[in-house]
Amino acid sequence: MTIRVCLAGATGWAGSAVARTIAKSDDIVLISAVSRTHAGKTLGEALNESSLACPIYATAQEALEAQPCDVFFEFTKPDVAKLNVLSALQHGAHVVVGTSGLTDEDYTEIAFSADKSQRGVLAVGNFALTVVLLQKFAEIAARFIPQWEIIDYASDGKKDSPSGTVRELANRLSKVRSSELTVLLEETQGVKETRGARMSGSQVHSLRLPSYTISAEVIFGMPDQRLTLRHDSGTSAQPYVDGSLLAIRKVSSFVGLRRGLDSVLNFET
Repeated sequence: MTIRVCLAGATGWAGSAVARTIAKSDDIVLISAVSRTHAGKTLGEALNESSLACPIYATAQEALEAQPCDVFFEFTKPDVAKLNVLSALQHGAHVVVGTSGLTDEDYTEIAFSADKSQRGVLAVGNFALTVVLLQKFAEIAARFIPQWEIIDYASDGKKDSPSGTVRELANRLSKVRSSELTVLLEETQGVKETRGARMSGSQVHSLRLPSYTISAEVIFGMPDQRLTLRHDSGTSAQPYVDGSLLAIRKVSSFVGLRRGLDSVLNFET
């Protein structure tokens, strides 16, 4: 059966790469796209890809009302992402979320709506296989090592902080345990903010500098030994494409909210 997809953010850096790959797929078809700057055109005109003939709408609401889709893929910006996801669920679509910056509170609301609509929402902070492995390895390490901190790296132009990759990592580690602090934050002498932010039971530090794309590092410490797990992204969107298509194919297989691409993969730890 062909999966009909509406892709929000289809002309962006990652969205355009996903769109071009869908054009070559046998089981997935783009029926609509969302891009405010290219509204009124076809996606093929915007991307110079003749095989993509679907129309572009200015908003997700317009696209969803124009024609029904099986899966809505959210790849826009944090300030509109939650509204787009909730609207897609109301229109009967399953949803894949690739936009970073949504909070745990946002996902609580989305989870409620997904259950009510009897649809699946798969939220993926990063679709790269190396990130999936980083998350799994970190969960294993947290079972045995009670102290860790997370460092979030991104380009100087990235507005949301921390990245969706790190938000997801902190959320997943919180399901194992909260990290222990030898010196409690309230007992810190000097500038407490230099110890980072407490997020979902982890200390998180965000760097925003030129030359970075997206990197995530979690450092586990024990007396006289240390374990460092790190993911680094390159400059292309290719690492995210295969994971995105996998998410599209898997999101209709469950009801409710799942976070992380590995939640629809078979891992044994």
